[in-house]
Amino acid sequence: MNTEKYQYLVPYVFLFAERRCYPDWVIERRLNNFHDLTFVVGGKACYIVNGVEYIVEAGDVIYIPSGSTREAYTFQESPMVAYPFNFHWAEPNNHIPLPLQVVNKNLISKEILDYIREFKQVWMNQQPFYQIQARGIFEVIIARLLSNYYRMSDAHTDPRIKKITSYIADHYSENITIKDLAEMVDLHPVYLGKLFKQYTGSTFKEYLNRIRINNAEMMLSSGGFTVTETAERCGFYDISYFSNLFKAMKGYPPSAARKY
Repeated sequence: MNTEKYQYLVPYVFLFAERRCYPDWVIERRLNNFHDLTFVVGGKACYIVNGVEYIVEAGDVIYIPSGSTREAYTFQESPMVAYPFNFHWAEPNNHIPLPLQVVNKNLISKEILDYIREFKQVWMNQQPFYQIQARGIFEVIIARLLSNYYRMSDAHTDPRIKKITSYIADHYSENITIKDLAEMVDLHPVYLGKLFKQYTGSTFKEYLNRIRINNAEMMLSSGGFTVTETAERCGFYDISYFSNLFKAMKGYPPSAARKY
């Protein structure tokens, strides 16, 4: 990824909200002249961008660049909760898109959520010079987001490992085994385990647990889920094991996640 052209972009946010969708929430189809960066922290929705449908859920980051057609609706049984930022780049750069996919998984960290909450406080209070302060916080959010994306899109990664990490990102809540993944890429499980650690720096089990716990932290920090609900949605069915693993990895128990 060529990072140079993003160094001098200046964002101007004109819309921000904590969006808790009601069951019949929709965005009508229209061509936008702004960038839409939305962090989904709960529920599900369907976004239709330039005629292509995308299902999004908690943990996803939606990016719709300026010049795109956009429409959306939520699912009545699980209304979306999200933080949307609508913004322009200072001229003459509004045509430059961020180097993100429409739907991006595993980019939301607790650090980013904390900055979003800080932005919300500044945006809602509207003290003198709040626009400058809010813009600075939003620039930090973008910087953290791009850093996470850059690390995950390393061009030197073996395509088989990319396929597997992408699969894990989509199916981390399911019962995934190294044997299943090995069959997917036609490799012996032992060899895949060595290859996986070579490129990711972690064993398969360590990597899967990190993805699950990071998503659990994000869900708990959003305030919309109990510890039991979070554990089950992230693939843990032994609450004691989940709690012990969460504390070992994060330094505090899942019940205290909202305090950090």
